[in-house]
Amino acid sequence: MKRLILIAAFVLTAGTLSAQNYIIVNSEKIFKSVDAYNTAISTLDKLAEQYQNQVDAKFAEVEALYNNYMNQKASLTATTRQVRENAILAKEKEAQEYQESLFGNDGTLMKKRIETIEPIQKKVFAAIEAYAKQAGADIVLDSANNPTLLYTNPAVERTQQVIDALKK
Repeated sequence: MKRLILIAAFVLTAGTLSAQNYIIVNSEKIFKSVDAYNTAISTLDKLAEQYQNQVDAKFAEVEALYNNYMNQKASLTATTRQVRENAILAKEKEAQEYQESLFGNDGTLMKKRIETIEPIQKKVFAAIEAYAKQAGADIVLDSANNPTLLYTNPAVERTQQVIDALKK
């Protein structure tokens, strides 16, 4: 029964799409055609690499503390072992929090990504919308990384036209 409902929904959707004017664009190609986007991605990648090196250094400190502790563990008193273990755990937690502050959803890199990429996205999406309105399209489908888009008619593919419009 579920399968029949899904097939019916697909047929209705397919029927709706054919009754409307639609175009297909590949947003990934459009973004890659914008020099500012490529520069921003390159800059963000370099920043991410710098941040990763900083995080790796913090975890290397933790590993060095742990290895030193393991080498001396047998000669330490129970109290000293506990103090050193707590220090290692605290240093590890500090490294994890630092990593999260850089790479987390609210981290420095994400904020920089939003600050850098968002204006470019707005420009690209505005160009797509403007082109769609000019072409009289009711719907714009994005073919970038879409595993369910099995076929597209080249007549409705308008990626290059949007790229050209963006460069004007």
